[in-house]
Amino acid sequence: MTFSWKKTMIVALDTVVAVYLLLAVTAFNKPDESRSVCSQVKINISEDVVEGFLDADEIKRILKNKGVYPLGKPMDDIRVRRIEDVLENSPFVDRARCHKTTGGHVCISVTQRMPLIRVKADSGDDYYLDSRGGIMPNTRYTTDLIVATGHIGRKYASKVLAPLAAYIVKDKFWRNQVVQINVLEDGTVEIVPRVGDHIVYLGQPAGVAGKLLRLEKFYRYGLNRAGWNKYSYISLEFDNQIICKKQLPRQKTATVSEQ
Repeated sequence: MTFSWKKTMIVALDTVVAVYLLLAVTAFNKPDESRSVCSQVKINISEDVVEGFLDADEIKRILKNKGVYPLGKPMDDIRVRRIEDVLENSPFVDRARCHKTTGGHVCISVTQRMPLIRVKADSGDDYYLDSRGGIMPNTRYTTDLIVATGHIGRKYASKVLAPLAAYIVKDKFWRNQVVQINVLEDGTVEIVPRVGDHIVYLGQPAGVAGKLLRLEKFYRYGLNRAGWNKYSYISLEFDNQIICKKQLPRQKTATVSEQ
């Protein structure tokens, strides 16, 4: 078999032409990022069982204040890493991700720090605890959260109060029933329910799941029959016991009219 230089050259030339045409078509169809501008910003914020502090308008405000809101800017000038850094510096943002598309869009995904409980301590401290026990600053935004009061230091809040609040919030029944947690000087805990004219004493915040399960059964099979306002104080401090203090009878008042 004889080697044909002519045939080889023709094949090589065809290959070069095909590659050139492919690159030319790709370059022609690819938009020039240096000339295109951002025509749309898509913002996605993660949701959870409780309402967070962030919405799309707040994300825009944060980015505009730092001069990095991308709408209308040349795509080539938009730095996605800078946008992520600005958002992650917010005390309400856990993680931010940003990317550009060839259609002139900038997509931003934000995972927010979720507030679990608001702390209003006797010391004057006023802040939020997130789902990881982190401290979140007080804000002008309001949300329907359980309020914790009493003798609460920040270490106690992060290590003890946050797990208790997390358990309550994840349970649909208790999330709707508990409106306040009060911490006493010795670190023991009381809770104030939404329904019923009584205070529940948990004692030390350990074994909370078992204590609240006992209380839920007592609610369903005890107070539903005896009446929700029969007791003023219900203690769950000791295992396998529920100690109740009855409401004191209200004193009758007499009205004296002047002659």
